[in-house]
Amino acid sequence: MTHPVLKMYDYHAWANRVIIDRLKELPEDIYHKEIQSGFSSVSKVLSHIYIVDCTWFGVISGKSMSEAMTSANELSEQVETKNIDEVEKLYLDLSERYNALLNSQENLERVISVNNPYAGLLETSVSETVLHVVTHGSYHRGNIATMLRQMGHTSVMQDYGLYLYQNR
Repeated sequence: MTHPVLKMYDYHAWANRVIIDRLKELPEDIYHKEIQSGFSSVSKVLSHIYIVDCTWFGVISGKSMSEAMTSANELSEQVETKNIDEVEKLYLDLSERYNALLNSQENLERVISVNNPYAGLLETSVSETVLHVVTHGSYHRGNIATMLRQMGHTSVMQDYGLYLYQNR
């Protein structure tokens, strides 16, 4: 039987594709448009999700949290300035790397030590880390939905229930 966290990661990758597909339907300027919100643009939110996903990919791969954060943060400005098609390719590549990494794990319940410079030491499992990646992405895709409404556009459904119906 497939580990449930693999399905949850698949949902995360699917939801990212759904929101990116919606953004590609909108006028190009919407993606980088500055607005009053928690993040100043949709591109900054999508960049943030990507950078955090990269950070946790590094941690699951065996890097220290500081090392993973440094590597991921070096990408931040580059990702924010890319257009939506370029960001889509980055997300697709990262989801393929995540799938390869997660499917190569002998034990998704393996405990990893995370020494977060902001929060301290945490003993957690690979599966819990992936669940964090998924919930973090869901939260911020919700930010994007709100921002689109603020700019006069509709978002798109991307919840887990819809994913289950579309992937049965």
